[in-house]
Amino acid sequence: MILAKMKETLIQRKNELESRVTAINDDVSHKKQPLSSDWAEQAVERENEEVLEALGNASLDELKNIKHALQRIELGTYLNCKNCGENINEERLKLLNSTDLCTECAAREELISRA
Repeated sequence: MILAKMKETLIQRKNELESRVTAINDDVSHKKQPLSSDWAEQAVERENEEVLEALGNASLDELKNIKHALQRIELGTYLNCKNCGENINEERLKLLNSTDLCTECAAREELISRA
């Protein structure tokens, strides 16, 4: 039952992110509205593009993780930690539905990355 619900949640989020990325790409490429002819306004538009690109990159990263989680559901490995193979806590999956690490392995990786 948890897998069906998680799959539904992941697909919904995937669709949202794909729409967001498309909208950001349209905005940055000026498909709907060309750059302003005013130089000062163009500077502001370029700054906004940088923010949009950062949001787009974050969305693409999350989208990659979601696609990987959906693949793990199909393979039957979604509930298992990629490092130790133990089950990932259901509450953790509800909060971080694309995670592939159990709490212990995630904490260990966090400690290593801080060192």
